[in-house]
Amino acid sequence: MSLEARKLRDALGRFATGVCVITTMTDKQQAVGMTADSFSSVSLDPPLVLWLLQNNSDVYQTFSTPRHFAINILRSEQQAYSNQYAKKGQHDLDPTHYRLGKYGAPIIRNALTTFECKLHATHEGGDHLIIVGRVVDMHQRPTGEPLLFYCGRYRELH
Repeated sequence: MSLEARKLRDALGRFATGVCVITTMTDKQQAVGMTADSFSSVSLDPPLVLWLLQNNSDVYQTFSTPRHFAINILRSEQQAYSNQYAKKGQHDLDPTHYRLGKYGAPIIRNALTTFECKLHATHEGGDHLIIVGRVVDMHQRPTGEPLLFYCGRYRELH
């Protein structure tokens, strides 16, 4: 069976996801971020999470082997962050958008939840790299609604 790429992408888009900005520091200590909707929990013991990095990403070298990184789950009010850090060549974090976490990764201010991670493993996954992180710290806001993505558009809970 041969699958048409566009039809497959449309079908996969029927799965609603939250929107994250993954953040890390470059070797030159520049804070960078990229938008992702491919976040998932893996294990509670040990505490592992994963996200996917496209092999042709313009920031592949930076994000493919970070020692520490953060997964910042965005609030509905942070759609502009999602748009900004999804663009090629626009990954340097605005200094007003973050603070440094305990392990040196940038933490997006006012995110719904942030997981500070240490790189645990990477695995080839077709046209993506699967990045598994061990959660070493986390931060949660007590209130707020998530930024959601479904069928190619941002959505809200009703």
